[in-house]
Amino acid sequence: MTANAHVHAHPGSVRKHRHAGIKRKWTPTKVVSTVLLIISTIVFIFPFYWIMTGAFKIQTVATAIPPEWFPLKPTLSNWLELFKNPIWRWTLNSFIISIVEMIAVCLVSSTAGYVLAKKLFPGRKIIFTMFIAAMALPKQVILVPLFTMLADFGWVNTYYGLILPAIGWPFGVFLMKQFAQTIPGELIEAAKMDGCSEIRLFSTIILPLLKPALGALAIFTFIASWNDYFSQLIMIRSTTMMTLPLGVSMMTTQSEFMTNYGVLMAGAALASVPMIAIFLVFQKAFTQGITMGAVKG
Repeated sequence: MTANAHVHAHPGSVRKHRHAGIKRKWTPTKVVSTVLLIISTIVFIFPFYWIMTGAFKIQTVATAIPPEWFPLKPTLSNWLELFKNPIWRWTLNSFIISIVEMIAVCLVSSTAGYVLAKKLFPGRKIIFTMFIAAMALPKQVILVPLFTMLADFGWVNTYYGLILPAIGWPFGVFLMKQFAQTIPGELIEAAKMDGCSEIRLFSTIILPLLKPALGALAIFTFIASWNDYFSQLIMIRSTTMMTLPLGVSMMTTQSEFMTNYGVLMAGAALASVPMIAIFLVFQKAFTQGITMGAVKG
């Protein structure tokens, strides 16, 4: 009786003894997978490490063979040269374009995806097929007619010309439509029977369930917009409207005979910070699964 009472009085100690007796076994499969994971991590992190260290190297060291893996004599000359240009204006342009485009794409894609997934109307399958077909078109194919259209509107070298054409992103509509299909129809019908309007239904029920998809789409949209060098090169005409990637590229290629790789790496390091920050902000919504437990049978 005393022993049993002692066990019941300290259940946590029993669990600790049980866990202490369990040893982790390193199987060959686990060892191989761990080694491959470490190698893959090094391969993916090394370019970022090389950019960050190269931003503190002078030109001769940055292009030296064999390379100097770590800057023995770090310098700030590349950053000083970088900030001689209107770098804050370029960064502001990039933020305005990327953030507005991210919000607009998430809003338009979520509404269009929800309608295509849950609303029955004639031509729904045809419209979705057109979105799928548009995903297969490379941007270079539509760039000439798009530029002509924007020139007619007077939107070349403006925020409108850089943001509005990207709002109707076929991939975003496809992604949100696939996620919206997992929402139980019974949940929508129950909300309508309770007198919930379409706007309230979408804002209070549908959007929270689409949060993981919205997090993923926000990351994809921001990165795609921030790195959209080709479209920005075609649409932008003035220095004040340049984005950060475009401005750094133009600045480092001003010389006809030499590219300043140190300044280029400093600009690339600066341009990578917002993308990392956006991923850290949305990673929880990006990695979590959809909880579909609102309807109970």
